[in-house]
Amino acid sequence: MKQPKYKRILLKLSGEALSSGEAGILDFPFIETVAQQVKRCVDAGVQVAVIVGAGNIWRGRQGTGMEQCRADHMGMLATTINALALQDVFLRVGLNASVMTAVEIKAFADTYTARDAIKELEGGSVVIFGAGLGIPYFSTDTAAALRAAEIHADCILMAKNIDAIYSADPKKDPSAVRYEEITYRQIIEQNLRALDMTATILCMDNNIESYAFGLANPENIYKAVMGEAVGTAIHN
Repeated sequence: MKQPKYKRILLKLSGEALSSGEAGILDFPFIETVAQQVKRCVDAGVQVAVIVGAGNIWRGRQGTGMEQCRADHMGMLATTINALALQDVFLRVGLNASVMTAVEIKAFADTYTARDAIKELEGGSVVIFGAGLGIPYFSTDTAAALRAAEIHADCILMAKNIDAIYSADPKKDPSAVRYEEITYRQIIEQNLRALDMTATILCMDNNIESYAFGLANPENIYKAVMGEAVGTAIHN
C-alpha cells in the first residue's frame, strides 16, 4: 500500500472555495466532499490541521472607509463562522474535529496554543484554526505559514480556485506558464500573487514546504498528500 508523503499537514482552504452562487455563503454538499477527502488522509495516518479564510463572507479590504483594524476584526469573526461550519461537517463524516481560535471565544471554540494543537493532532483529531492570527493587517496566508511553523507541519497544502501557480493569470494571459515547481525567491522576484508576500518570506525563512493545487476536485487533497503531481511544489 502506498504511504503518504507527509505525516502532518496544514490544509489552507479559501473561504471562496466553500461557497457557491446557488448555495449562498456555504455550500455544504461541497464541504462534505472536502471532508471525505480529509478523512481519507486521516485514515491513512496523516495528522491534519486546517486553516480557513473568509472571502465568502467578508474581507477586510471590503471595509472601504472603515477603520482598518475593525474591518480586519470582522474578517477574523468570519473565519470563525467558516471554521465552525467545517467542524460540523467533519464530525458528521466521522472525524474528530476541534476548533481553535487566536482570540478567546470560549463559548464556541478553544483558545489556540501550539502545545494544545499538537496534542490534539497526535490524538487523531483534525484541528481547525479560526480568527487568523488574532491581529489585524495579516492575511490567513500568513497565519497558515506561522501555524505550520508552530505545529511543525511537513507541508502547507494550499487548496485554491486555480489548479497551480502560473507566471500570470491564465484567464487573462493565454501564454501564462504553469509551474510544476517554483522557489519562494522566484515568487518574490516575479512578484507573483501565489500567496501573500509576508507569508512567502515567512515560509522561505523557516524552510517550510508548500504545495498549491486546485480544489475544484477535492480528491486533489488526498492525491497531494500521497505525493501525486496535481499542482505546484513551492520550496527554497
